[in-house]
Amino acid sequence: MTVDNVPVDSGVRATATPPSQSPYAVGWENSRGRKHAEPTPRWRDEFQRDRDRVIHSAAFRRLEYKTQVFVNHEGDMFRTRLTHSLEVAQIARTIARALGVNEDLTEAIALAHDLGHTPFGHAGQSVLNACMREFGGFEHNLQSLRVVELLEERYPEFRGLNLLFETREGILKHCSVPQAKLLGEVGRRFIEGGQPSLEAQIANVADEIAYNHHDMDDGLRAGLLDVEQLRTHSLFRETEQAIIVRWPHLDAKRLRYTVIRQMLNFFVSDLLTTTATHLQERGVESLAMVREQTSPMLDFSPTTLQIHLELKRLLRHHLYEHPRVVEMAFQSQTIIRELFEVYMNSADELPEPPDLSGELTHARAVCDYIAGMTDRFAISEHQRLRRSARLNRAAEEIS
Repeated sequence: MTVDNVPVDSGVRATATPPSQSPYAVGWENSRGRKHAEPTPRWRDEFQRDRDRVIHSAAFRRLEYKTQVFVNHEGDMFRTRLTHSLEVAQIARTIARALGVNEDLTEAIALAHDLGHTPFGHAGQSVLNACMREFGGFEHNLQSLRVVELLEERYPEFRGLNLLFETREGILKHCSVPQAKLLGEVGRRFIEGGQPSLEAQIANVADEIAYNHHDMDDGLRAGLLDVEQLRTHSLFRETEQAIIVRWPHLDAKRLRYTVIRQMLNFFVSDLLTTTATHLQERGVESLAMVREQTSPMLDFSPTTLQIHLELKRLLRHHLYEHPRVVEMAFQSQTIIRELFEVYMNSADELPEPPDLSGELTHARAVCDYIAGMTDRFAISEHQRLRRSARLNRAAEEIS
């Protein structure tokens, strides 16, 4: 790998108008449609309708106050789940346009992929899964699907958002076989094999590209990463050197931004080139052929994949395992664990008594409620319940 692989301003050149859709793209003619039939929209297509429903959902708005790496109140300049989702959608649309597949579907999946994420990021997901171990567990991809299928309540005709099959399929990136058996058609590929649409694969890879690069930016901004650590990564080091040669007087802030932008561009460009080769070599000419593949069509070249994995390892070691991040995670897990215990033992603390007449259990109702919280609401609710417990104890001592 040489710096020539990352020339300044390199990348796929977009035309003024999108290319016509490829034969393997998802379109209305090969879509599996919605669970509940609806009149065709007049001013937009079905895929735009899905994107719009995601954007107008309550779960999407709550992403503004959910952790990416740093707890929401740590600072206004750090990414949240909302800004992360927007960045994923931007990268995904670029890739979809270059490959000639459905941009609106790709964007809908990208915007919806984290709707089920807990407060406090992966730390919150981990502890909620532990709390739910005896009750079916918790996984944020499954919860995102649960949000759009059941928990959003906006329409009189049905529960959820009634999204297209292909949007729901893309939200469900991975799933165990036992869970897949409970999901019907959308879980079938995890039982029988095969791949989702290219649009779903694009959203998945765009997610990884986005969080690697914006976590690097946030880590530097927070002072948890330093440039010397990142210079141990060959792509960062060589990209920085090339930019300094071209702009020797660039200030540190713009240098950092330009390096990260060019690195992101490097990965997207390699992904597009490699994927185009895969499509040609495998002779993929239809959506059905995409689904029949035994491995994803979207991938980096072998050399770039190693560079990608090295960057993930560097970020895990220097950022995600940083003592400050670990301490935030520990505090966050304590909050969620104690909230779960209170709600499990005191159903009257839930804002609305759950309807347990169907398949919904008390534990799952508690899990849904906690997963839907923002960081700051979880913190304030935890403080409220702790104050209440202290007041109760004081009253008992007086009596």
